[in-house]
Amino acid sequence: MLNIYFEDTRIEDCSAVIIVPEKAIDEAGYIQTLTRKNDASSKHEFHALAQTAYYQFQDDELHIDVVKGVIRVEFGDHQEKHSEAMVVYRDNSGSFRACVHEGLPAKKLLEAANRYCSRWVRLDL
Repeated sequence: MLNIYFEDTRIEDCSAVIIVPEKAIDEAGYIQTLTRKNDASSKHEFHALAQTAYYQFQDDELHIDVVKGVIRVEFGDHQEKHSEAMVVYRDNSGSFRACVHEGLPAKKLLEAANRYCSRWVRLDL
């Protein structure tokens, strides 16, 4: 199970999640990726998620929840908590969505995720 919690909202069974802390704007190594299926095509799934979310943002089509509290991501027994980050994810219906802490630059965080995932795929081709 891959779940995201923020404020009073719980998203169950996300298929893929990219966690982009604010410090990832300057240092991409802080970006984390999680997926329910961990196989050879996972990195391509993250690339598609990051790129599509960025393009949808540019076209004002990406639904972004602005949150004030902690964003919590649970993956099996592992749990991540973030108070200054963006989480880009694919929900149960297959839609691309994101949540970001109030005051953070959503565009820059999406750009960082897109660059990171694009380079990751290119390095392995």
